[in-house]
Amino acid sequence: MTTKLSVNINAIAHLRNRRNMPWPSLIELGSMALSAGAYGLTVHPRPDERHIRRADVPEIAALISDEFPEKEFNIEGNPDARFVELIEAVKPDQVTLVPDDIRQVTSDHGWDIEAHKSFLSEIIAQLKSSGPRVSLFINPEPYLPGLAAEVGADRVEIYTGPYGGALDAKQQAVELSKVVATGNAALEAGLGLNAGHDLTLDNLPPLVEALPHLLEVSIGHGITADALKYGMADAVVRYREACGDPV
Repeated sequence: MTTKLSVNINAIAHLRNRRNMPWPSLIELGSMALSAGAYGLTVHPRPDERHIRRADVPEIAALISDEFPEKEFNIEGNPDARFVELIEAVKPDQVTLVPDDIRQVTSDHGWDIEAHKSFLSEIIAQLKSSGPRVSLFINPEPYLPGLAAEVGADRVEIYTGPYGGALDAKQQAVELSKVVATGNAALEAGLGLNAGHDLTLDNLPPLVEALPHLLEVSIGHGITADALKYGMADAVVRYREACGDPV
C-alpha cells in the first residue's frame, strides 16, 4: 500500500493574506501540486480567516472537480454550524474534524472523544449523510481509535506534532512508538489511518515504514517551506518519494 500525499495549502494562503493581494495564488500552486502527483489538497478554514478564507473553498473545490476529478479535497475544521453548512454546500471527499480553539496558532491536540461522544456521533452521522467520509483528529493514544469507531468515524488522523517536533533522536523514537501503537490500534478497530503535523522529508520515511497501512498524510508547513527551495512541483515529487510513492 502506498501512502498518499495531500498538500495543505493553508501556509500559502497565510502568505497571500499578509498583503491582501491575489498572489501567491492558491489555485495556481494547488494546480501545480496536483499536476506533480499530489493525491489531493487540504484546507483548514478558521472563523477568523487568517489563512484559508471561506470564499477560497468553493474555488478550490471547482479546481479539483473540473480539472483533477480523480484527486481528493479534504476540509479540516471544528464542526460548528458554519463549518457544517460549508461542508454540505461544497461536498468534499473527506472531512477531518479538529477541536480548534480560536486562540490556537495551529492545531495542537486531538479530540477528547469520551467527553464529546454524543456530539461527535450526531455530527458525524449528519456529515456522512451528505457524502464525505469523516476522519477524527486524535492524539497518539492507542485507546482512541476504538472510541472513534464507536462514534462512527471512517478514519482517524493522528496528530504527529510531538513526533515531528522532537529534535532529539531518543525523544523522536519515543514519540514515533506512540504514533505507531495508535496506528496499529486504528487498524484493529477497522478504521482507515491518516497522519499529519510537522512532517518533513526527514521524519516522514520512518513513519511510513513503521505504518505500512498509513493511507494518507496531510502536509502543509513543511512542503511549503521546501517549495521555497525546490519549487512546488519538485517539493511534491520529493514528498511523494518520502511516502514511498514511486514517481
